[in-house]
Amino acid sequence: MKYWPLIAAGLCVASPGLAQSPEEVADAALEAAPVWDGHNDVPIQLRARYGNVIGDLDFQDTTDTGDEANDIRAMHTDLARLRAGKVGAQWWSVYVSASLDEPEAVQATIEQIDVTKRLIARYPNDLGLALTADDVEREMAAGRIASLLGMEGGHSIGSSLAVLRQTYALGARYMTLTHSKTLSWADSSTDTPKHGGLTSFGKDLVREMNRIGMLVDLSHVSEAVMMDALDIARAPVIFSHSNARAINGHARNVPDSVLARLPANGGIIMVTFVPGFLSEPARQWNANRAGEKARLEALWRGQPDEVTRLLAEWDATNPLPQSSIAETADHIDHVRKIAGIDAIGIGGDFDGIPFAPPGLEDVSGYPALFTELARRGYTQSDLEKISFRNMMRVMRAAEAAKAELAQLPPYEYPAGEAR
Repeated sequence: MKYWPLIAAGLCVASPGLAQSPEEVADAALEAAPVWDGHNDVPIQLRARYGNVIGDLDFQDTTDTGDEANDIRAMHTDLARLRAGKVGAQWWSVYVSASLDEPEAVQATIEQIDVTKRLIARYPNDLGLALTADDVEREMAAGRIASLLGMEGGHSIGSSLAVLRQTYALGARYMTLTHSKTLSWADSSTDTPKHGGLTSFGKDLVREMNRIGMLVDLSHVSEAVMMDALDIARAPVIFSHSNARAINGHARNVPDSVLARLPANGGIIMVTFVPGFLSEPARQWNANRAGEKARLEALWRGQPDEVTRLLAEWDATNPLPQSSIAETADHIDHVRKIAGIDAIGIGGDFDGIPFAPPGLEDVSGYPALFTELARRGYTQSDLEKISFRNMMRVMRAAEAAKAELAQLPPYEYPAGEAR
């Protein structure tokens, strides 16, 4: 499939006199501007399932990678389903666990960059490494899925600006400032805050990311870190996989106070498919289940089998509320209301979550979401912005900021200094 409309930046808009169905509007939009997804965790699946030994992996079709007997789900992603989902560009997350000590995390991150590059190289007719916006357009024009690398969590650089610069040299083009743990220089949204935002080192790290052209990803960070980053950013920020906190109160979601600042910054929030971030009833269920588990552990100390049995009974009588495509669209509607159509992207988080809403079970499901948006009145032009053009604008703006800041020297900190 050739994505020639992107090179011309043309819009395949039908004649105003011809009514189009929602499916036709979505199809036309995704033909002109295939999905540029903000976050996919295939790399950590390669590590967890195969130890990064991928010689026997068939990435054309991974639907047989599950093992029901051992409660191992099949992967969400393969080349066939990426094509069916109209994916033209993908940010691959080279995530490693935030529980690792920083030196170990740095090594593991480099290993994940390596295995992702090896995966891309194994499929030269389908995947192409992209380091710039021009690379994305070139790879898509050649019929390949443009493949970009993003680091998920500042632990990946070991609190070192030198390591940050070297990971950029290896191909990483965004970094999520934190993952699930607060760092010595930035607070996570899901851990106890220690700094009230970014420390002076954290602020300089954002400045250095702008200087070298690495996108600042604010998914996973606290609201105070979001605000600090927006105060000093010289390039658009991204949220690679987050939703609207006004719709679902999870700490991982973005409050309206931050969404309202995105237009001035030029950044985007890439709406994710994580059920606990989509559905407020699902979030409440998760909290209730955690409370029930803690209650059972207090009642049945030293008897884990009894806790497991009783928690299974609770699960059987309290099924998890299902999230939906409609709820995903609700988040997009809200972001549009607060931040505008230019601030929306898509970041599915496939292969980083156990399951997604019905209809969005894997990477083939994007057209169903775009059809729902068309049904709600989003135009083809709107959908093209959400699927691709907003992310392209952000990447080009980051590259422009890099050019403007080229005369600045690198930010420096003494080697080994505590942050």
